[in-house]
Amino acid sequence: MPSRSSARLAALAVAAVCSAASSVVLTSPAHADTVRIHDIQGTTRISPYAGQKVTDVPGIVTGTRTYGSSKGFWIQDATPDDNPATSEGVFVFTSSTPKVTVGDSVTVTGTVSEYVPGGASTGNQSLTEITKPVITTLSTGNAVPAPTVIDAKSVPDEYTPEGDTAAGGSVNGLALAPSTYALDYYESLEGMNVQVADARVVTATDPYTELWVTVKPHEHRNRRGGTVYGSYDAQNTGRLQIQSLGSTADFPTANVGDTLEGPTTGPLDFNQYGGYTLVASELGTLKSGGLERETTRKQSGRELAVATYNVENLDPSDATFEEHASAIVNNLQSPDIVSLEEIQDNNGATDDGTVAADVTVNKLIDAIVAAGGPKYDWRSIDPVNDRDGGEPGGNIRQVFLFNPERVSFTDRAGGDSTTAVGVTKVHGKAALTVSPGRIDPANTAWTTSRKPLVGEFVFRGKAVFVIANHFASKGGDQGLTAQYQPPVRSSETQRHAQATAEHAFVEDLLKVQKNADVIALGDLNDFEFSDTTRILEGDGELWSAIKSLPKSERYTYDYQGNSQVLDQILISPAIRRDCGFEYDSVHINSEFNDQVSDHDPQVLRFRP
Repeated sequence: MPSRSSARLAALAVAAVCSAASSVVLTSPAHADTVRIHDIQGTTRISPYAGQKVTDVPGIVTGTRTYGSSKGFWIQDATPDDNPATSEGVFVFTSSTPKVTVGDSVTVTGTVSEYVPGGASTGNQSLTEITKPVITTLSTGNAVPAPTVIDAKSVPDEYTPEGDTAAGGSVNGLALAPSTYALDYYESLEGMNVQVADARVVTATDPYTELWVTVKPHEHRNRRGGTVYGSYDAQNTGRLQIQSLGSTADFPTANVGDTLEGPTTGPLDFNQYGGYTLVASELGTLKSGGLERETTRKQSGRELAVATYNVENLDPSDATFEEHASAIVNNLQSPDIVSLEEIQDNNGATDDGTVAADVTVNKLIDAIVAAGGPKYDWRSIDPVNDRDGGEPGGNIRQVFLFNPERVSFTDRAGGDSTTAVGVTKVHGKAALTVSPGRIDPANTAWTTSRKPLVGEFVFRGKAVFVIANHFASKGGDQGLTAQYQPPVRSSETQRHAQATAEHAFVEDLLKVQKNADVIALGDLNDFEFSDTTRILEGDGELWSAIKSLPKSERYTYDYQGNSQVLDQILISPAIRRDCGFEYDSVHINSEFNDQVSDHDPQVLRFRP
């Protein structure tokens, strides 16, 4: 998934809940004919007053933000209208530390603005604000309007309306239907004081001091407490992001399956990274769900165990080698073959032309031995400098580890970063022209992206062909809460081209030997139900083995409250027909706040 800049971390560096002083207290009442907050918010996502000046808008201060680049405060009308589509709260952008206090009764004169977090190019919805404010404090110490409770009953089961085709698919101009659509419901509460209670955590606390909860405890729940994303048409409507208006030191360090017991209360905001967000002035008490990291079973003597593991930009300067080694030895039970993704070159992000990764790989192998694992051998192909995407200078690539006591690698010379691997016939069986090799590296499908690494292995006298992948990321896709519905998934175009190129290679291999054991695995950056996967699967040449699991167990990654599939292991008909294979997504990272990678590894066991 796309990484988030350090600027965001700075924006979320929290100072204090409220500023120390309020503005001068006056006694004059608000104008009787003034525009009120529900008038400003209106019945669509765009204010009817956008770009206009409003005068003496009354409200009670419900929260202040004194940190980051979006300083200001929220006000809420203590006398709401009777229209559920019109929010009674709004954010007042001050740009500097606000001089009001929660409970102040104020009037605000300023300009109504529609601010798009991240900019228009993101496709995000906009946040209605009052900018360039002149603030008059009428009284202090007032009761804050009671929070609107967000719970399973209040949030509709349908996620969003279809966008208006006449507006390019945007929902901005559509009348809000808060009793029908979840996104409309949240929009109708934008800027208001809201509350969730006894909410289960569905994405662990991250480095940006945020987590996700669900207010629908039974919605697509998995046995470990997460919420599974299993279809473009089956959105999880109960997800809500939680941040804090208080000190980051007080923010709960939570794992999936934990609970924020009691009330969590604060204004409902909208931000670039996840959309609707409860910024809490009151946080529930964390109750542990006792989640533990999984361990798969050990393969038998006759079973070949093949795993994939994204080790997240591993380079020699990292402090995570021991943890990755322990995961491979203890949680994955030392698979015979491990496809590693995101192995960086020997000096990591230093962009000096270095492409070799032997120091990185050997440091991991040594750590595996120290953890009690086998002395793995390895194969890879160094990329052309700065041509395979990822962190600039890092030259990430896929690497095969294999246990030479259990499996052998068939080396065929000639494979390099620009030579395409082919398929030939040797003694009536399929064989690679080069091993290791890369699939069609000159194809534009692989521009600024990792090229698939192919290797020919032998286990108990039987050849097994393994393709290690790291497809193009989802960077640039519109978020699930975008103003465009359905969101545009622009990154799919490249992954579809990559899947097409790889499928053609697999077809060539199976044409030579229809019963060949072929495994395509790795970080495909796409779901098991996606068109990317369907293209790879073709007419049955491959099949995603994660679909052998119950739907509630199909996930390798956790993003914005959705447990989802990004990493896959696809198998050829010879492996699938045997019905003796076993697939396991081993949950050791994605659900935990102290993860060493954001991906969970997977293991396939079968008898070639």
